Amino acid sequence: MPESELPKAYEPASVEPRWYEFWEQHGVFNASLDPKDTRPVYVIPMPPPNVTGSLHMGHALYTIQDVIIRHARMRGLNVLWQPGIDHAGISTQVVVERQLKREGKTRHDLGREAFIERVFAWKEQSGGRILEQMRVLGFSADWPRQKFTMDPDMSRAVREAFVRLYEQGLIYRATRLVNWDVESRTVLSDLEVETEENVQGELYEFAYQVAGADASLGATELVVATTRPETMLGDTAVAVHPDDPRFTHLHGKKLAHPFVDREIPVITDPVLVDMAFGTGAVKVTPAHDFNDFATGKRHGLAEIAVIGPNGAMNEQAGEFAGLDRFAARKAVKKRLAELGLARGSKPHTMTLPRSQRTNSVVEPMISTQWFVKMEPLAVPALEAVRAGKTRIVPEEWVKTWEHWLTNIQDWCISRQLWWGHQIPAFYCVSCSHVNVTRADPTKCEKCGSAELERDPDVLDTWFSSGLWPFSTLGWPDKTLALERFYPANDLETGYDILFFWVARMLMLGLHFMGEVPFRRVLLHGMVVDEVGDKMSKVKGNTLDPLDLIQGAEFENLVKKSLPDAPLDEAMAKFKKAYPSAAQMGKGFAAYGTDALRLTLVSYSPQAKRIALSPARIDGYRRFCNKLYNATRFALAYVADEAPSGAVPVATLLQNRWILSRFARAVAASTLGIEEFRLDDGSGALYHFVWDELCDWFLEMSKPVFANGTDAEKAETRAVLAHVLEGSLRALHPYAPFVTEELWQRLPRPASRPVSLALAPYPGAADGRADAAAERDMALLMSAVGVARTTRSENELHPTAKVPLELRTADAHARAVLKAEARAIEFLVGTAGPVVIAEPGGARPAGTVLDVAGDVEVLVGLRGLVDKARAAERSARALKAVEKDIVIMTKRLENKNFVANAPPEVVTEARAQLAQLERQRARLLEARKLIEEL
Repeated sequence: MPESELPKAYEPASVEPRWYEFWEQHGVFNASLDPKDTRPVYVIPMPPPNVTGSLHMGHALYTIQDVIIRHARMRGLNVLWQPGIDHAGISTQVVVERQLKREGKTRHDLGREAFIERVFAWKEQSGGRILEQMRVLGFSADWPRQKFTMDPDMSRAVREAFVRLYEQGLIYRATRLVNWDVESRTVLSDLEVETEENVQGELYEFAYQVAGADASLGATELVVATTRPETMLGDTAVAVHPDDPRFTHLHGKKLAHPFVDREIPVITDPVLVDMAFGTGAVKVTPAHDFNDFATGKRHGLAEIAVIGPNGAMNEQAGEFAGLDRFAARKAVKKRLAELGLARGSKPHTMTLPRSQRTNSVVEPMISTQWFVKMEPLAVPALEAVRAGKTRIVPEEWVKTWEHWLTNIQDWCISRQLWWGHQIPAFYCVSCSHVNVTRADPTKCEKCGSAELERDPDVLDTWFSSGLWPFSTLGWPDKTLALERFYPANDLETGYDILFFWVARMLMLGLHFMGEVPFRRVLLHGMVVDEVGDKMSKVKGNTLDPLDLIQGAEFENLVKKSLPDAPLDEAMAKFKKAYPSAAQMGKGFAAYGTDALRLTLVSYSPQAKRIALSPARIDGYRRFCNKLYNATRFALAYVADEAPSGAVPVATLLQNRWILSRFARAVAASTLGIEEFRLDDGSGALYHFVWDELCDWFLEMSKPVFANGTDAEKAETRAVLAHVLEGSLRALHPYAPFVTEELWQRLPRPASRPVSLALAPYPGAADGRADAAAERDMALLMSAVGVARTTRSENELHPTAKVPLELRTADAHARAVLKAEARAIEFLVGTAGPVVIAEPGGARPAGTVLDVAGDVEVLVGLRGLVDKARAAERSARALKAVEKDIVIMTKRLENKNFVANAPPEVVTEARAQLAQLERQRARLLEARKLIEEL
């Protein structure tokens, strides 16, 4: 097939892999480190997906970054989109340990070194899968620079950062109450704990006996309320409010613990106790509750841990030792009842902390961990945003940023895992000195002993991720890449990791590099289902981007999403989540990557929720086909029309107009990308290509190519070639595959780059603003639109020819319409020449009269309409309108409505009634017309 010829149908499945391979082979995405390359740089650090991950809709939103990156590359900048993978400590270890469990083994059976080898082997098998899937989505990252957070050079950077912070007194080791994940048996940072809302629990009440109390002298017990009876085994006090008169007589008294040989004091604390909640007395368990821990510090209470790392009660729990914490809850309640100390329970709605990684209920637990002092790091980060060194977009997140960083707690960075960066701390067995070193020591730096034991813990994954903008560029070495590509221009990511990742990068970048790591933080929302619910496997509403790109039957989708649910139940959940899917038969068509990308950028990236609609994806599939077919049409005329790059001279109205509209569209696209409003940018191009280039300009070019003069044909060919080529360049960042396929088929000058991805992005100067052409074309479009509507409303056959007369008192308008008579006759499908005249005279029989601004549009229908069908259609429409008029009239006659409804609602109702009455008048006129046909 000749290069300029295109197959009749666009097949994304055959086009997309071919062009992605072409781009990689030609190094299109690679940043330049050539010292002679003086181009300005543009950098986005790609958020590294987890090594455990597979593609989901959140990753598909990396499309936003790719649009920005491709646009920058087409602007001639030296672009780096730094890709990589995160080792994802907890998630990865959980996956591999579950594999071992299926084999009847644990990591302890393998030992640390063998277990880590096993994880690396798993990573090699599956870790790159998500990056291959990203290629399917067309992401133009600099893949040869790909990094893994546990690569040797990355590990060296992590160790250097830890040692420096330790030497500067910003990392320390302490015993604190921490969030503990009993399933993965590791500490969690506050950000790794998710709060489950509206959990239905109970507020259980039981009594402590006052030690040595004489019943004849008054109350001998103090009743407390708790949601966690099992932790009473670790109680070291009961607190009451100092101003609560109910308990004044108990101040300073001791209470007898019913299960362990311990007396606990009654303390007063106005901070912990709310007199109106529960019984007004609060049991205090410093080792298993954060508020109680703080209370214990204020009062010097003992911290007695009764729950072990595995979630079971330990030896401090006495007779309950060995029971799982939830089994112990039931057992403690049973024994309290047997002792006559149970005082009943009440339903209680509460929150429940869960591990983000394993979903297990988080257990507050006393533990010795490593921490980073955050205030000295947070203050410069706060100031950087306040001073505008880094902008957060949208700005509504700045207030949240301020709140979080001004109230920041020290960061627990140690994790009780084997997979990750092992903490470079070595404990001397002889003198207990802690050696923190850049290289593994052979002896203690304090006493010289060779008996050293390394800390078994690893660092929080977010510690290494926080170094990403500069560790990927060679830090701590002073490399050319670091000098050239730090700081990045933008960071684009989801708002949900603003504090997990963005804040830590900003803090650590400022600390180690002395400069912010990025100038802007662009935050997008969360992709949710079509009705606005968060995607989850439990709801059966998750979508795999590859299923949308390559096509999939609904039955297979729901089986994948809800494998254990009955098929009809799973299907019902899916169609409830995606109502538009009900119109799509048995499954999704193969929409192709470009359709999905265009859909994702059509939503405001700044919205907190992006409700994904399959119908919208299908709409963009049709748009890609429209662009493809338009190019097929154009190639028949412009195959030999190699554009020079200069804006063609244009005299014909449609040519002047399309150049002016093109200038507007590309300017809007550039502004949308630069201002992080890709919905506006892509929407401007969509409207231009579909509604203006295809629906008007190409249609108006047909009579020129058929019957125009040689000069008119030449001019139109030049304009068509120029605008089509420019439109493909403008659309390329949004829809890279179809635009590359089509652009490569267009005639090309010898100097054209090897790929559309390297061609210059068009600007307003690639068109030519022409207000007069836009004004005159609007007049023509309005008149033709009214005539076409008349044809459509009367269900004329597409080939039927109609008499057409246009009347206007405006001399300029008549001149324009006369000059464009050829186009009008073609677009409307007229029977003979269009008549252009001044107003006057009666409406000819059998003619529909309508108006387009100041132009009267008369369309002759005699002999072209089935009178019986027209009468039936008119009667139905009139009946419906009159019914609506009755309803609206009654509403407006209701004095309560008029008096109480908001003024704008009443005004809108009156406007609707007026419109309905105009419709009725037109329908009555149309009924008279039918008799004339």
